[in-house]
Amino acid sequence: MENQDKSQNPTVIIKTSMGTFEAILYKDKAPITVDNFLQYVKDHFFDGTLFHRIIPGFMAQGGGFDKDCRQKPTRAPIKNEAENGLKNERGTLAMARTMVVDSATSQFFINFTDNDFLNYAGKNNFGYAVFGKVTEGMDIVDVMAKVRTGSRGPFQDWPIDDVVIESVTVK
Repeated sequence: MENQDKSQNPTVIIKTSMGTFEAILYKDKAPITVDNFLQYVKDHFFDGTLFHRIIPGFMAQGGGFDKDCRQKPTRAPIKNEAENGLKNERGTLAMARTMVVDSATSQFFINFTDNDFLNYAGKNNFGYAVFGKVTEGMDIVDVMAKVRTGSRGPFQDWPIDDVVIESVTVK
């Protein structure tokens, strides 16, 4: 994945309360997903949202909730591009969704490890669409993976101390 055409695949800078990291977005493999993500970036939608679900050895999910546990209103769901050949490997970004295959909106996650069970495996196990990969600052993501979590309202695995997405910008 590292040899992707960078002229077509933009890089984003994700500034968090724990530090900053960069990720390449694979527009050539997940054009619908990347366009969707970039529209949220352009709208400054992610600013002030949290990584609200962190599970060590698995992933960090964010991009939808504010510090008061309120889910932000989103645009319409997009088509799931999990059939694009990209795998849920350590450091990749993928779209979060409900049990409905085509339900992803703004929430995404970063895989802390290779999570093969999240990959596309046919129509009966559609998987989660990978659309990017952390290219710089994986050490920040690794620190995020170790934060203490608990319950907040109805939510499990919510960080005790907020992990805020301060901004996401295109490099």
